[in-house]
Amino acid sequence: MTERFLMKETDPAAFKVMLALEDYLETTSISALHHEMIRIRASQINGCGYCINAHTQDARKLGETEQRIYLLSVWREAPQFTEEERVILALTEEVTLIHQQGLTAATYEKAVQHFGVKGTAELIMAVNTINAWNRIGISSHRIPGK
Repeated sequence: MTERFLMKETDPAAFKVMLALEDYLETTSISALHHEMIRIRASQINGCGYCINAHTQDARKLGETEQRIYLLSVWREAPQFTEEERVILALTEEVTLIHQQGLTAATYEKAVQHFGVKGTAELIMAVNTINAWNRIGISSHRIPGK
């Protein structure tokens, strides 16, 4: 696979807007590790190798364990995740796969119970932001580790 282009070089204005979303996410109540969990899981679903590579490295730097990173794709079967993290992962999957069933009432209600309406909105923005990055990375053929 040959990398097609780098968004920050080809369309700096669009890249700047994406970075503004990242700046916003830094102001939210989402913990850094939870944010990386969202990024990794959405990237796994979308098949963005560049983002999986980058965000697993970032998660390790924040202290995430190899075991939990490996188990993210099968979190439902893994007791290593807290109830709060399970809600985050369910929300990530449902929003990423929005065409299947949308964000279900059950997941939304659990998210509001754990994070409040504002925190739930912040989580939805985090999921949408990584989904946008994934689509940029996949369509521009970003090469993992480059």
